[in-house]
Amino acid sequence: MKSYILFLFFMFLTLSIYSQIDSKKKSISIPAVESKKDSADITPLKPSKPIKENNAFGMNRPKVALSLELPKKELSMFPKEEFGNPGELYMKQVNKNLENLKLSEKEVALRNGSTIDQYFGDFKTTSIFVNVVYRDHGYTDGDIIQVRVNDDITHARVFLTGGFKGFKLDLKKGFNKIDFLALNQGESGPNTAEFKVIDDSGIVISQNRWNLATGVKATIIVVKE
Repeated sequence: MKSYILFLFFMFLTLSIYSQIDSKKKSISIPAVESKKDSADITPLKPSKPIKENNAFGMNRPKVALSLELPKKELSMFPKEEFGNPGELYMKQVNKNLENLKLSEKEVALRNGSTIDQYFGDFKTTSIFVNVVYRDHGYTDGDIIQVRVNDDITHARVFLTGGFKGFKLDLKKGFNKIDFLALNQGESGPNTAEFKVIDDSGIVISQNRWNLATGVKATIIVVKE
């Protein structure tokens, strides 16, 4: 019994001494060391600047108008009238213009060409022959005629130029009818020409001009005595 009590006493003493020695041990703390400079240099991001206009190629951005002003009122060439049909207004204006263009028959003939055959008279001569010449007395625009003598075609197609050209006609006793037939009216119309009939002495026995519509003829008669 005594021995058992002694054993417990020594066990308690041993544990007490061990706990005191253990409590005297102090923990060692290692202070953190700050790095003088971070190994990686990081530059903070800054907001980008707006892109400026590039005039390297002489080009500028178009300027946009902030507001557009529309005309308050439409312009019109016609009087202030209202019609249900727009074509009615146009036709009224056209008819009004036509009323102001009242031309005489002579003015119409000069503008559009005579639609009636023209007769320039008959002339007497003792000449053996005559020279018949013609030219375009207006703008040379492609006028073409046909020449007939006593209803026979002597020159089927003659292109009129600015200079005189023609043919020699041997006269027969009595009437010698010469017809000039307009085959077209050129580009500007009408068929315009000047002609001369010259006797064998060089004297002009007939000279005149015509303004003909297509298909119309001018006639002269040379009477040989």
